[in-house]
Amino acid sequence: MKFFIGSDIHGDINAAQQMIQAFKRSHADYLICLGDLLNHGPRNPIPEHYAPLEVAALLNTLSERLIVIRGNCDSEVDQALCHFPMLTDYQMIPRPTHRLFCTHGHIYSAESLPSFLGAGDVFISGHTHIPVAECAANGIFRLNPGSVAIPRNDWPASYGLVDDQQIQVLSLADANILIECSLGHLQ
Repeated sequence: MKFFIGSDIHGDINAAQQMIQAFKRSHADYLICLGDLLNHGPRNPIPEHYAPLEVAALLNTLSERLIVIRGNCDSEVDQALCHFPMLTDYQMIPRPTHRLFCTHGHIYSAESLPSFLGAGDVFISGHTHIPVAECAANGIFRLNPGSVAIPRNDWPASYGLVDDQQIQVLSLADANILIECSLGHLQ
């Protein structure tokens, strides 16, 4: 099973449209959105293509294939626009050889990994807008897909892919691999 990971749309309809197109091209089974879907938040600039109602409507068309986590800019008001659950702080997805722990990153973070995660598990978070794909010293893999709308530290807009073999971060513009890490030794 393949998972497409997107994060930090912040109400940018162009970024959301590009993300959905990349999701469809990837042939992933599910789209995991790591939060900050509709609102730009007080620390971010208002995106040029800010249209949160349109972003909600677009995501609603894929509601049966979405797994959504609440970000620090998401609220109960946003849930009223979305036809999918979006207010959970994390999702744990069991896989045959490991678990995916998906969160936004403002409550559970890569700096303070949950103690119940073990070697081979994959900690997936957004929030920082900076992509990461690596295996930490404790054997826990970490993936941050960056941001589809407001990338930071000179990274391009990006998304992640996870399957049974690898974790990857790819450029939203052209699907070039920016970072990848093999999960092959888990099988």
